[in-house]
Amino acid sequence: MDRISVLEGFLAEDPDDPFNSYALALEYLKSDNKRARDLFEDLLNKNPNYLPTYYAFAQLLAEQQDPGAADIFRQGIEIASRADDQKTLKELANAYNDWLFEQS
Repeated sequence: MDRISVLEGFLAEDPDDPFNSYALALEYLKSDNKRARDLFEDLLNKNPNYLPTYYAFAQLLAEQQDPGAADIFRQGIEIASRADDQKTLKELANAYNDWLFEQS
């Protein structure tokens, strides 16, 4: 059984656990960016406070040169700030600033 099948099984067993969708999206980043993007979008719609999603999803959009990366970075920064999650806030802010620098 391949890793994607295992992760899809976990998601089917517990669709309300955001980690299952997140782990599956990360796995799809290796082979199917469209599927990964769909999973990240669904995850943010259902679990907007699940912080790990923002960094991975924004990076995917940045790699695809999608200007929507800025919105995802900013949303993640705002949520991390509200949650007082300084580590995630710093990671997102640094990645966002690096992305902005690359855009100029």
